[in-house]
Amino acid sequence: MKLSLLLVITTLFAAGCSNTWEGVKEDSSKVWEDTKETVHEATE
Repeated sequence: MKLSLLLVITTLFAAGCSNTWEGVKEDSSKVWEDTKETVHEATE
């Protein structure tokens, strides 16, 4: 019983971290694109 509960909790935690990591990567990508665009406009 304890092993099953631990497995379920671990799976839910890993899924949550995975979703969070995807969000971080997406946000970082957006910031990087905005920064490149801003630098490009500033150096025209």
